[in-house]
Amino acid sequence: MLVKSLPAMLKSGVALCALMLSFSAHAWEMQWYGQAAFRITTPGGKVILIDPFISKNPKTPAEFKDLALLKQVDLVLVTHGHGDHVGDTAAIAEMYGAKVAMNADMGHTFATLGLVPMKQLIRFNKSGPIQPLSDITVTMVRAEHSSEVVHTDADGHKSVHPGGEPAGYIIKLENGTVLYHAGDTGVFADMAFIRDYYQPDIALLPIGGHFTMDPAHAAYAVNKLLKTPVVIPIHYGTFPPLKGTPEQFEAALGNSASKLVVMQPGETRTYDD
Repeated sequence: MLVKSLPAMLKSGVALCALMLSFSAHAWEMQWYGQAAFRITTPGGKVILIDPFISKNPKTPAEFKDLALLKQVDLVLVTHGHGDHVGDTAAIAEMYGAKVAMNADMGHTFATLGLVPMKQLIRFNKSGPIQPLSDITVTMVRAEHSSEVVHTDADGHKSVHPGGEPAGYIIKLENGTVLYHAGDTGVFADMAFIRDYYQPDIALLPIGGHFTMDPAHAAYAVNKLLKTPVVIPIHYGTFPPLKGTPEQFEAALGNSASKLVVMQPGETRTYDD
């Protein structure tokens, strides 16, 4: 499934024409900006951003912080209301006219505060699959966390508003690939339901600890509950409390049947069918 990361291909001297030939009609890309922020370019050429904490993300490389470089955004998925996940959602919605999907209650908060127009919002909730883009299905699933929206007005006054319930997302691409972005979460037994019902190919799981699973809890979630073919650690090292590391995660996984893939902030990986 994994082709290889673009930086590795370029460093190995692979010609650009060969790189282009590696893209089949069903190839897709995933770029990690650090924390929980991802850009997914689907097999059909649609661009989905998840928790787009980009311009002020201390882990995002400087060359990727300019939102104009995105060029295209069709859909933004926000897992919950904390600032390191909402990130640049409002600016991206304005720049690109993208649809913005989130839990129904937080959607009301965004519209009331004038962050995203209601006409661009997709307000939905758990276990109700939607097709916000052609041939792409998104299902909201449970996450064990919290959610609130902290807003700073034009005068610099801060206020706190309802963020609804936190969530994760199951994203089924046009070619049938299923991604599970867990958002910020602790371990919960219904991860076994996510495995059985949605059968994700790749899980994006927080490992930083303090606010989410630490490496040991995340490894338990992978080995005992999710059992995804591939797991990618996220939400670590961005701020001092997030002390969990990929090395600790790898050690805790032990002789896991799941393949651990560690991405670097800014890295793009290309996948085929």
